[in-house]
Amino acid sequence: MASSPCKDVCALCQDDDLLNQTVTWCTECDVFLCMECDKHHKKSPSSKCHKIMSTEDYNNLPTFMQEISVECQDHKKEFVLYCSCHACPCCVQCVTKHQKCQDLKPLSEILKNVKSSATVRLLEKDIADLKENFEEILQYLTSMIDKNNIQKTKAIEEIRTMRRSIDNYINSLEQQILGDLESKHSKLKLNMNTLLKQMVHKTVKIRKLQDDFSNMTLYATKLQMYIGLREIEKTTSEA
Repeated sequence: MASSPCKDVCALCQDDDLLNQTVTWCTECDVFLCMECDKHHKKSPSSKCHKIMSTEDYNNLPTFMQEISVECQDHKKEFVLYCSCHACPCCVQCVTKHQKCQDLKPLSEILKNVKSSATVRLLEKDIADLKENFEEILQYLTSMIDKNNIQKTKAIEEIRTMRRSIDNYINSLEQQILGDLESKHSKLKLNMNTLLKQMVHKTVKIRKLQDDFSNMTLYATKLQMYIGLREIEKTTSEA
């Protein structure tokens, strides 16, 4: 396989340093020709029977086919034979390398019905089957991706629904706990305030008792002192 010739410039004109646009390709000479050279090529006795292809049709060929040369790259001669043992075309000089090959045939005989051969039909069927298989795989994968996206969306919604349910439960539990805390705090506060009032009242009473005791010790008679001590003892024991 070799590099394909230049498709844009006529090969014959290029030899004369002219850059004429190509219109055809000679499949046997493997050259691109401009309109004028194509006319001469078709009239020339040596090439008038050559098969010609338009450059437009040539450009429709797959790239790897455009790179296939019509001549032997080792000897620069036209392929005329085909070696079935090595599955390759040969020129007349290649024969020396294929002396031990038993199945050398004229290339023209091999190519005569190549487009209508069973190989073409089988390969066409294989390619069609492969295409069908890959299209089925693509369809399956596409449906799986779509299904996966739907499942993801559903899962997200379920998670969000669960989150809302959990949030609602936690909020309800929070309100319940806060309510219980507020109730207990209010009850405790009421009790503490009641106790505080009692303590304030008793503190005032004790202070008065202290003042009374001081005055008693300063001003009372012995009898008053005796009786007063008993009263104060009674009061302090009840405090």
